[in-house]
Amino acid sequence: MRSNRIAACFVVLASLAFGQSSWEGNDPTQQLPVTRVILYKNGVGYFEHAGRVRGNQEVHIDFTTAQLNDVLKSLTTLDLGGGRITGVSYNSIAPLARRLESLRLPVGENPSAAAFLAALRGAYLEVRNGSASAAGHLLNVDERETLGKGNEKIKVEELAIITDSGEVRTFDLTPATSVRILERDLNEEIGKYLKLISSSRDQDVRRMTISTAGSGARDLLVSYISEVPVWKSTYRIVVPREGKPLLQGWAVVDNTVGEDWNNIALSLVAGGPQSFVQELSQPYYARRPVIPLPENALTTPQTHEATMRETETVEVEASAAPFTGALDKDGQPAGTLGGLIGDVGKGSAGGTGSTTFHGRGSSAANRVAAAQESALPPAQGQELGDLFEYKLHDKLTIHKNQSALVPILQARVDAEKISVWNPSSNRALRALWLQNTSALTLDGGSFNVVEENAFAGEGLMDAIKPGEKRILSYATDLGLLVDARQLPQPQQVMRVAILHGAMLQTVEERQQREYTIRNRDTSPRTLVIEHPVRSGWMLADGEQATESTASYYRFRITIEPQKTAKLMVKEFHPLVNRYELANITDDQITFFLKQSTISSEVEQALRRIVSAKNDIAEIDAAVATRKAELSAISDDQQRVRENMKALKGSAEEKALLERYARELDQQEAQVQNLQHEISDFRQKKDAARKRLDALIEGITLEAKL
Repeated sequence: MRSNRIAACFVVLASLAFGQSSWEGNDPTQQLPVTRVILYKNGVGYFEHAGRVRGNQEVHIDFTTAQLNDVLKSLTTLDLGGGRITGVSYNSIAPLARRLESLRLPVGENPSAAAFLAALRGAYLEVRNGSASAAGHLLNVDERETLGKGNEKIKVEELAIITDSGEVRTFDLTPATSVRILERDLNEEIGKYLKLISSSRDQDVRRMTISTAGSGARDLLVSYISEVPVWKSTYRIVVPREGKPLLQGWAVVDNTVGEDWNNIALSLVAGGPQSFVQELSQPYYARRPVIPLPENALTTPQTHEATMRETETVEVEASAAPFTGALDKDGQPAGTLGGLIGDVGKGSAGGTGSTTFHGRGSSAANRVAAAQESALPPAQGQELGDLFEYKLHDKLTIHKNQSALVPILQARVDAEKISVWNPSSNRALRALWLQNTSALTLDGGSFNVVEENAFAGEGLMDAIKPGEKRILSYATDLGLLVDARQLPQPQQVMRVAILHGAMLQTVEERQQREYTIRNRDTSPRTLVIEHPVRSGWMLADGEQATESTASYYRFRITIEPQKTAKLMVKEFHPLVNRYELANITDDQITFFLKQSTISSEVEQALRRIVSAKNDIAEIDAAVATRKAELSAISDDQQRVRENMKALKGSAEEKALLERYARELDQQEAQVQNLQHEISDFRQKKDAARKRLDALIEGITLEAKL
């Protein structure tokens, strides 16, 4: 019984397929192949698809779900033959069950033939079973029990239709039963259902269909960006006994997108243009305010002012760049991407968008190839501002979910075998002092060294521009021992200058670092010592480093076999001590002389300043003495006045008052004299201060010690 039901299902579905020949047939779209790929260091790839279309044809491109947001953000389509892009559609990212709910058919993902037919109740169809046939509307599909062989009860599915004459006919769903749907719109709906079921086989693939309109055969160009794995650089340096080393550069490329890369033009860009992710595939809704209707929505008649003068009409040509939301002369959206939203490629094929893709060697521009030498490097280099592009000469094929090791460089370069020692490491390292004599920028990455047909070591390097030198270390040098010792030196005053009322002493703090190198090998060694660069410190005694970087001085030294060599690096750190001349004292001058930090010429200048300061000090002392006398007289006058008050009514009042009056007169005369002297001293002090200031400002000298 089970086998009969399965057979019946096949017959019904086969009949349905026959009945749907009007909509299904072969897929009218063809896949637009990828022809060019540019990979960037920021994890973004630029993809270019190209192909031929004819008439009103549709083409498709397959993506993964992860690519969809980037594609929606960057998709650019160009019909290079005068045609138009009429639309771009893609299958939804919603689950299959939700997409099936949008159909008029109440059918699930895995229906049986009976359940499928039951969903078609009311449909007009034709049923055949052997010689019996009938056409009418489907009434229902029921299940009934009947007796089979050996009187065994079996269940039979039965289909009932109502014919045009009103007759109810029933047919058992057996392997001999066929059903053909006679409604065209229902056939189309079933076609949509079957396409949804078919698309669910590959859950992660999103098919984007591009519809074109035009006449004749035309070239179609589609480009977009997508997230891809970062491509990696790796190098091999083959060091022969004689001659220049051979440098090989390779790139590790991964194809994780939704289709194969067959015979593509590949470029690798060492740089990261700005890019971001935006969830354009997800629906967003903006909240709008609810505004109540006005109570009176009627408008009153109005009059409008006349135009003072007419504005000249300016016709915008089709080649002008449209603004967002503009319409072309046919009333269609012009778009800002050269026609992505409507009129791509209308008119001539050399539009703005087409020109963009012909720049930098696009696939359209590369159709006419220039003559090349018989022996080509693996890739051609091209500077792109802060970026650098490796453009491979040969076409490449990488299937999806596969990776490849791609050659990008093979050239002889200048390199010297050396050893390098750095304070951060305990041992010296074997290295190559390499100069990039190739025409390509070397992207940063790993490298390994093959020396005398054997593996010698490996390391990492940063990007190297053409002509730039770089030390590449790859192994420990067991034949060299390096010892570094710090030898402090006392400070020395190197220069004294007097300028603008101040004495400046330039003091040099010196340090000396001694490097002792022992070569235990039987061959000579060339060692490069990296001495740290310290802020404010400079090499002393005119010493020059072989090479300098932002962090190190590099000193080159050759050590003979079984010998020891020394390298002395002297540095100084200038310090400036400032002394205001107005505050200089005799004791300080004496101290400077004992320390031998001033010259005799400086001493004489300082002595003149101290002498002028002493003159001012003497005047200040004289003024202080006069002020003390004035204070004593004032106290005595206060005493006399108190005594005079106490004499009232006494016998001696008259005689004492006369005496006290004479004393007060004498004291007043002294006060006037003292005040006059203080005034004179103040004038002398002002004059002395001016002489001192002029002396300080007038002294300008410089002495080296």
